[in-house]
Amino acid sequence: MNLHRVDLVSLSLFSLVARSGSISKGAAVAALAVGAASKRLTDLEHAMGTPLFDRHSRGVTLTPAGQALQRHAQIILSAVDQMAADLSDYACGLTGVVRLWANTSAVTQFLPREVSEFVQANSGIRIELEEGDSQDVVLAVLDGRADVGIFAERTPTLGLQVLNYHHDRLVLVVPQGHPLASSRAVRFEKAIEFDFVTLSNATSLARRLQAETEVLGRKLKNRIQVRSFDAMCQMVAAGMGIAVLPEASVRPMLRAMNLRQITLDEPWSDRTLLIGIRDVSALPRHVRVFIDHLVGSG
Repeated sequence: MNLHRVDLVSLSLFSLVARSGSISKGAAVAALAVGAASKRLTDLEHAMGTPLFDRHSRGVTLTPAGQALQRHAQIILSAVDQMAADLSDYACGLTGVVRLWANTSAVTQFLPREVSEFVQANSGIRIELEEGDSQDVVLAVLDGRADVGIFAERTPTLGLQVLNYHHDRLVLVVPQGHPLASSRAVRFEKAIEFDFVTLSNATSLARRLQAETEVLGRKLKNRIQVRSFDAMCQMVAAGMGIAVLPEASVRPMLRAMNLRQITLDEPWSDRTLLIGIRDVSALPRHVRVFIDHLVGSG
C-alpha cells in the first residue's frame, strides 16, 4: 500500500463513482473523460493494494475494501471542504475568527451592540457566536470548541481564567392584575407562593432560583419550563405564572405584553457575568483584542 500516491482528485472521483454506481456517471460529474477516470481508479486500487470495485455489465459495486475507503473518503473530503471554506475567508482579507459561546443573559442584553461595534471597527475579524447554558459554555472553552465564554457567576469554572464582564439585575415579572402587580419590591419568599415560569433546570438562572428556594426550606412551584426569555414573558402574559428575569432583557417586552416589572428585594438579585478563557497569555492577538473590547464595554 502506497498512500503517498493517493490524490484528492482521485479520492473525489472514487466517491462520485461509489455513489452513482457507474464509472461513466462519476466521470461526467467530475468533468473527466471516461478513459482518464478509469485509469485514475485503477491507479487508486494499485495504491491501496486491493480491488475497490466489482465491475459488471450494469456498472460497479463496492468491495468490502471499497466500502471502508468510502467511509474514510467522506471524512477526508469533508475536512478539505471545511479547510477551503476557512482559508477562503483569509484570502478575502480576514485576519481572524473568534469562537464565542455565551449564555442567554449575555446574548439578549449586551452582546448584540458590543459585537456589532467591534465588527464595525475590526472588519477583518469575524465573530462566531453560539448561545448555550452557562455550564455548557464553560465546557466549550475547556475542550477547545470556544475561544471565549461568557457565563453567570456561581457556575463552576473548572480552572478557567475569568474576568468580570457585566453586572445585571434580576427582577420579578408578573402580568397586570396579579396580586403582586401593585408592589414596588417584594422578597423572594413572598413570590414563591405563586406558580413560576422558568427556563430548563440546566440554566444558571433556574439553578439560582432552585438554590434560593431550598435555602428558604420551600419548593418552587414550577408550572412550565420554556427555552427563552421571550417565551417566558409570553407565558407570564398568558397567566401561566410569574418569572424572574434579567432586567435589561425584559424591559423591551413590558409594554408590548402588558407586564409589570417588580424589584426583587434580595442581595442575590445582583449578578455578575464572567468572561472565561483557558489561558489569556496563549490567545491569538485578534482574540485578545476582542476580549479587551468586551471588558472595556462592561
